[in-house]
Amino acid sequence: MSSSSSTVVGSPRPPNLHNVFVYGSLLADEVVRVLLDRVPQSQPAVLDGYHRYSIKGRVYPAILPVENKNVTGKVLLGITVPELYIFDTFEDYEYQRSTVEIDLKDTSEKLKAYTYVWGNRSDPNLYGDWDFEEWRRLHMNDFIKMTNGFMEELELPESKTRVATYESFYQHEDDSSPIS
Repeated sequence: MSSSSSTVVGSPRPPNLHNVFVYGSLLADEVVRVLLDRVPQSQPAVLDGYHRYSIKGRVYPAILPVENKNVTGKVLLGITVPELYIFDTFEDYEYQRSTVEIDLKDTSEKLKAYTYVWGNRSDPNLYGDWDFEEWRRLHMNDFIKMTNGFMEELELPESKTRVATYESFYQHEDDSSPIS
C-alpha cells in the first residue's frame, strides 16, 4: 500500500486533524513557521458574514460578525491537536475559537474550519479595515521577533501570555525609539 501526504479537501480528514481559517498575521507563512515549525498546506478562502477590523494600539486585526461583509484569508489544513493548542495559546484571551463555514476561493467548495473571533463585540478600539500588505510592509519583521519571544516563553514553566509578550515587546520598542 502506498500512502500520500497530500490532502484532498473534499475527502474526510482524520479525526485528530483540523482546518483553521486565518485572516491576519497568520496569513504570513513566516509567522506560522515560527509557531508550528512548519507551514501547513493551505488554500485561499472567504468567510462570509464577518468584517476584519483594525484595533487601536495593536498591529493585528480582529473579526466580528457583520451582515453583508466578508473576510478573505486562507484555510490551514491538517492542523494537529498540539498545533491547535499553540494557536489557542497564541490567540490568548482576546479571541474565542469558533467553528465557521468558509468558501474555498478556487473551487467554491464549502468547508468547516475553526477561526478566532474577537471576544469583545462592542470594543470601542475596533475601526475601519485591516490591510495585510500594509502590515507585511510595516510590522511583520517586528511581529516575527515578538512571536519568537512568545515561543521561547511558551517553553518556560511560568510563561507569559501572548498579550503580555506583545505588550512588553512593543513597550520595549516604544522605549527605545528616539523622542522628538
